[in-house]
Amino acid sequence: MNKLLSLLIAVPLSMATPVIAQAESETLRVCAAEDEMPYSNSSGDGFENEVAKVIADELDWKVDFVWLDRAAIFLVKDLLEPGNCDVVMGLDADDPRVLTSDPYYKSSYVFVYRKDSGLTIKDWESPDLKKVQNFAITAHSPAEAALREIGKYESNLNYMYSLIGYKSRRNEYVRYEPAKMISEVINGNAGVAIIWGPSAGRYVKNSSVPLEVQPVPDYQTGEGENIRFTYEQSLAVRKNDIDLMKKLNRALEQARPQIHKVLKAEGVPLVKDGELQTANKLESK
Repeated sequence: MNKLLSLLIAVPLSMATPVIAQAESETLRVCAAEDEMPYSNSSGDGFENEVAKVIADELDWKVDFVWLDRAAIFLVKDLLEPGNCDVVMGLDADDPRVLTSDPYYKSSYVFVYRKDSGLTIKDWESPDLKKVQNFAITAHSPAEAALREIGKYESNLNYMYSLIGYKSRRNEYVRYEPAKMISEVINGNAGVAIIWGPSAGRYVKNSSVPLEVQPVPDYQTGEGENIRFTYEQSLAVRKNDIDLMKKLNRALEQARPQIHKVLKAEGVPLVKDGELQTANKLESK
């Protein structure tokens, strides 16, 4: 009887050992693009790589980047949905494909131009927009739609496609490199870049010449349609990963000051109370 009791006691104890080991090695599996700077690369140099590490540290988990050799727009379809990884960084807070976290920052598209250009551009009605010959923009972006509305799209079409070497977009995705778009402004080839702020932050900060950065306001078309330029950014998981999302939201709240330090170092422009400001002016909640 004593031998039987000892066996019954020994079995659950031995079964408990792997459970404890598993708890000690929890891993945040982050879907990430190998070459999508300034957000991510396989060397971990992107600011989203840094934010992911901050969140993993707050959870007291390891971080494991699952790399994709395609553009970041394919992360949800190619990695997250099949279950190869569990978290995507920096998706729009209202992305319908996924379950999104509480936003951890808010930014906008920005007008970027040289301070010595003599331009003053605050909105889509600014007279100086009519003086600009070349706009560094991304095809199919909100900026393209707004340029159509103000009659500057057709004259800019050839220049826009020169930014990607006139590659055909019919059956492939071609990325407009943020570094090139800002360098076009620095070199005087473009009068203004209209670009998503987080894409521009690093390159504006490191510019060899002073650059002006102004938030792009929403634009109302003649038909009353609103072209939106400000977005909140969140973490994303599969829609049924509710428990993981609860943990991520708690970690985001606790790690907010550290995340803002990463954004400050990157030069990401943030929107707070409707105004654009650099991260070093943003007070932690």
